[in-house]
Amino acid sequence: MGAFFVFASLASLRWRHFVELVIHDNPEYRYQERTTKNQEPRTKNQEPAMEVMIRVRMGMEQAHYAGNLVDGAHMLKLFGDVATELLIRHDGDEGLFRAYDNVEFLAPVVAGDYIEAVGTITKVGNTSRKMDFEARKVIQLTNNPDKPSEAEVLEEPIVVCRASGTCVVV
Repeated sequence: MGAFFVFASLASLRWRHFVELVIHDNPEYRYQERTTKNQEPRTKNQEPAMEVMIRVRMGMEQAHYAGNLVDGAHMLKLFGDVATELLIRHDGDEGLFRAYDNVEFLAPVVAGDYIEAVGTITKVGNTSRKMDFEARKVIQLTNNPDKPSEAEVLEEPIVVCRASGTCVVV
């Protein structure tokens, strides 16, 4: 079975801007163990096998600098959304983002790019969750002056940002 896509229409965004949430049927993306109200929360001895990915089109409303460049803080916002979903799926609670340990901006992002933000829980403590994040450009505009809306799917995604951080749940 292929990937299942859910498209969310957000009234505050322009018609060409949409958020695409992707739930993979690929076993490496599936949540092997879900915590429900009837289950005990995971302990720090259990291996975290969880990854979350969201794909978003960068619209003109995100362009902040000359050349329609999107500010790097927008990637951190995406990582915050990924962290929130990871915590909800792992602990049943949104938790709080405590701190980033490391942030690397590796390539420019411009309006029209499609970005996949991926996060993984790498370590589980009593109340802390260590996470790694990566943002990848998967589609970009070709900048063809004859066809300004022409875009290409990149054969190899471009990593635009990496980060690691710690979240806490109570």
